[in-house]
Amino acid sequence: MKASTFVYPWDVNGDPEAAGRIAALGVQQVTLASAYHSTRALTPRHPRHRIVTAEHAAVLYPTDGRWEGRALRPYAAGDWAPGDAYGEAAAALTDAGLEVHTWVVLAHNSRLGAEHPGTSVVNAYGDRYPWAPCIAQPATRAYLVDLAVEAAVRPGARGTELESLGWYGLQHLHAHDKTGGVGLGDAGMYLMALCFCPACRAGYGDQGLDADELAAAVREALEPLWQGAPDDGGWAGVEKLLGEAKAAATRAWRDDTARTLQETAVRAVRAAAPDGFQILLHADPVTYHVGANPGVDPAHILSVADGVVVPCAGGTDLLTPFAEQGREGAVIAANFPVVAGMGGSPDALSADAAQAGRRGATELRLYHAGLASDGDLEAVRSALAGL
Repeated sequence: MKASTFVYPWDVNGDPEAAGRIAALGVQQVTLASAYHSTRALTPRHPRHRIVTAEHAAVLYPTDGRWEGRALRPYAAGDWAPGDAYGEAAAALTDAGLEVHTWVVLAHNSRLGAEHPGTSVVNAYGDRYPWAPCIAQPATRAYLVDLAVEAAVRPGARGTELESLGWYGLQHLHAHDKTGGVGLGDAGMYLMALCFCPACRAGYGDQGLDADELAAAVREALEPLWQGAPDDGGWAGVEKLLGEAKAAATRAWRDDTARTLQETAVRAVRAAAPDGFQILLHADPVTYHVGANPGVDPAHILSVADGVVVPCAGGTDLLTPFAEQGREGAVIAANFPVVAGMGGSPDALSADAAQAGRRGATELRLYHAGLASDGDLEAVRSALAGL
């Protein structure tokens, strides 16, 4: 089973041993970040540093002229990834015999939201989510599609993995986060993800809803949860809180918005890419889910892209809806965290991979070679050697 590990350019650049060490894990591919959100990352083996602070979402290569004169445009990285950091790392990894695919984070950008607040998701209370660009807005959609093309089709790349190509919501790791005091479950998180920016208000109108009445209904539906009532979870929980008709109308608007963006972005990437270029989406098979692995309809997305990368930190159940489509040649990549200190289970990788294969996975993704300890990497190496 083909395996790829995620890597940042700063894991490789300045460390002459990094590319060979990654190749020695037994992976055939590296999924290398070319556009990424803000982060603070450990680099436990780098000869020059141990911590890298990426202060804002940025592209990790020099942009081209397509952005000239546009208000919404990608930000250049600072000293954490200067120049063509992606290209430098890609060349070293290729020289080590690894196939390089780009890793592109799209609808997740706190600096964009801070500098252009009108682009952000706005919840039913009027709170903006600066980390979450609203994917219904025409200018934002155009920005995301062009970013997907530019960041995906880098010189020498054999494919891409597009993350956050869909709705983002309340869930977001943040400095000194204090949002866990009330147990909002699946249904509550959906309601808190509903956007009420002008574009979405108009979209609800097209579904026969009055946006002001809908926002009031969402606030009323959430009130028991703020008071400590249990969240029934699932779509049935959303229907119970909001009512079946309103819930269905919101989902129709949001599902169509996400689907058309995904279609447009994949089509644009394919048009710009060389023959044989592989396009995968990070995805969840429940369409109303939001975040880095946005919800998709499995049948639809496998008719659009070459496959999916599926989160498997909580088990392999999410693989099944994609595998059941029986799409010949589709990539269904099971994404396992292998950094023990971040909740991963590198020692269980052999068993996890076997279970994923039984659930229909065709490939593995390992998060994340740059962040893992030497012990984690040894466990990965041992597991891959036995596959």
